[in-house]
Amino acid sequence: MAGSYDVIVLGAGPTGENVAERAVRGGLSTAVVESELVGGECSYWACMPSKALLRPVTAVAEANRVGGAVGARLDPPAVLSRRDSFAHDWKDDRQVEWLQKAGIDLFRGPGRIAGDRVVKVGDTELRARHAVVVATGTRAVVPPPLAAVNPWTSREATSAHAAPGRLAIVGGGVVACEMAVAWQALGAHVTLLARGGLLERLPGFVGDLVAEGLRDAGVDVRLGTSVTGASRDGKVTLTLGDGTTVTADEVLAATGRAPRTEDIGLEAVGLVPGSWLEADDTLRVGSVAGGWLYAAGDVNHLALLTHMGKYQGRVCGDAIAARARGHEPTVTDRSSVTCVPQVVFTIPEVAAVGLTPEQAAAAGRAVRVVDYEIGNVAGGSLFEDGYTGHAQMVVDENSKRMVGMTLAGPGVGEMIHAATIAIAGEVPLDRLWHAVPSFPTMSEVWLRLLEAYGR
Repeated sequence: MAGSYDVIVLGAGPTGENVAERAVRGGLSTAVVESELVGGECSYWACMPSKALLRPVTAVAEANRVGGAVGARLDPPAVLSRRDSFAHDWKDDRQVEWLQKAGIDLFRGPGRIAGDRVVKVGDTELRARHAVVVATGTRAVVPPPLAAVNPWTSREATSAHAAPGRLAIVGGGVVACEMAVAWQALGAHVTLLARGGLLERLPGFVGDLVAEGLRDAGVDVRLGTSVTGASRDGKVTLTLGDGTTVTADEVLAATGRAPRTEDIGLEAVGLVPGSWLEADDTLRVGSVAGGWLYAAGDVNHLALLTHMGKYQGRVCGDAIAARARGHEPTVTDRSSVTCVPQVVFTIPEVAAVGLTPEQAAAAGRAVRVVDYEIGNVAGGSLFEDGYTGHAQMVVDENSKRMVGMTLAGPGVGEMIHAATIAIAGEVPLDRLWHAVPSFPTMSEVWLRLLEAYGR
């Protein structure tokens, strides 16, 4: 069997869905190929189920830190049931229905690139008139010491139906920290083993505050700790670099991600299977002759976040549609390097966008860093008693514009978009001075940061 489309998308996660929708909007016939569930990692094993686990934990923690609010508690079975509803019980009927309504054809099964603009799905051969887009995302990396003990990855950590008595987490990144918060609150005794510090891609104060928050919640946090071996005999025993051991019922490997490109036929177009795909600002893979191959979302290693994959998908779909009409795209990716927002749903919450001081300096910018304690603004102390949180603004002294912002503290996730707008819009600091924050909210920290800068 064979079929022809203007665009073929490998991967029906959030990125692939956005590529396909924008291509159809641009008048192009489009098919997506998916070997698992339509909706991808985010819908079933990442963003949605993880945040469904974490929101009740955060709500209870915040309520118990406000004078006059007493008795907030978790109901673990109800939390897990609510999580299941957000993951649609791991069924993709609604997502498939959305594809149908959008006019996008779905082919189920592993898709492989078989030549110039050719994709095979089993015995079905699909041909693309304009573009093939790789949007297959990433998979969890399991380090060699853990490979033999069948560890949890992020998928098991977000879909488990009961808390293990003891959970060891290996890693210090977002998945490790978020799942430590969730499963400790849901009844597991959690030991977190990080080779370095926590959340090391962010400014140092973030890791310090999160480590303190995890310890206060009961997590056994061990920094600067390596795992050199593991065995399972009913229980899992981890051997650490100093020769000591940790015993747990389950172990979560949260040590990074790798591109899901190992078995999609990259060798047919001269690329290395299992590699990250380098893409330009229209998400096109320039190393492939003819300019028909694109890579959007996590596979290009620019910004491994769902919202950035969606953004890239929109840029990519529009670029393909423009070129199909004989025009070069007017909108390109301007954010995936310098304006990437993220929220880490730990205790305390962390939110960041743009460049850290080190990244800004490495890019040759004249950097000034401004810090302020969020608890010193009225909105912080009203939000919860004894509010502890920190804000850091990174300013390019040559342009007098903010190029980075990091916030750590309860409730800061809902404040980060203001910083994202300021950075994406390249708003000068003297203009920000006229954006008056409402009193008494935590957004008053913007005023205090500008005052500390010298306005």
